[in-house]
Amino acid sequence: MTLRKLAVAAMAALALGLPATTAEATKVKGEVTNFDFSFQGLTGTYDRNQLQRGLQVYHEACSSCHGLQYVAFRTLSDRNGPELPPDQMRAFAEMYEVWDPVERDWRIAEGPDHFPESQFEGAPDLSLMAKARAGFSGPYGLGINQLMKGIGGSEYIASFLLGYTGEEDFQAGALFYENRAYGGWVSMAPVLFDDMVEYADGTPATEEQMALDVAAFLTWTAEPKLVERKQAGFVGVIFLSVFAVLLYLTNKQIWAPIKKAAKED
Repeated sequence: MTLRKLAVAAMAALALGLPATTAEATKVKGEVTNFDFSFQGLTGTYDRNQLQRGLQVYHEACSSCHGLQYVAFRTLSDRNGPELPPDQMRAFAEMYEVWDPVERDWRIAEGPDHFPESQFEGAPDLSLMAKARAGFSGPYGLGINQLMKGIGGSEYIASFLLGYTGEEDFQAGALFYENRAYGGWVSMAPVLFDDMVEYADGTPATEEQMALDVAAFLTWTAEPKLVERKQAGFVGVIFLSVFAVLLYLTNKQIWAPIKKAAKED
């Protein structure tokens, strides 16, 4: 079998395998709005003020049910994150209690501790929610839209929080709420309402603003090194481009005398 046939066979096998794995995993049922976030694109970065506002929304509206068990309080002071001053980070951590397995008792949280886990069995942890959910259809990792904007986890979170239609229904003795982004009925009631929080920077706390802020914050919890990865990738592309040009010029110089001699013969 020739090299060309081998390549064609490999591409065909890859194409056949995609729908059963990646494409199915990112299938979207509902309506997801393609919001613009500062961290999207090849050079996008997190907005520190937005992350701080999103942290406030999570603390006041989400933390009573949902946890962030993979996020340490000390990371709230990290560069390219919320960047809370160390004293504010410690003060914020002290608002939570964590279980100490050594003392076998609850104690005030400190910087190295992680956010508590979800308090209810049916409430998912939000640490990796932005990576677990997909807001755009199609195979993961393919397509210009996904290359520039990711798979849309932040868009899905914001769309879900804003997607309640106001319709309610009793099913099996429980109250459910219709949500456009989910594409059906959910057990979680609407949690965001205009002016339910008061932002320290004076930003109007509209329902949409809070949804975007907490979606950005949850994206950071799932990808805290997103900016660093982009910067490393950008440097890598530049290095490889320069290396390719130098390799091409070196190759031409090495073979130039031989080609010249071949022409003279």
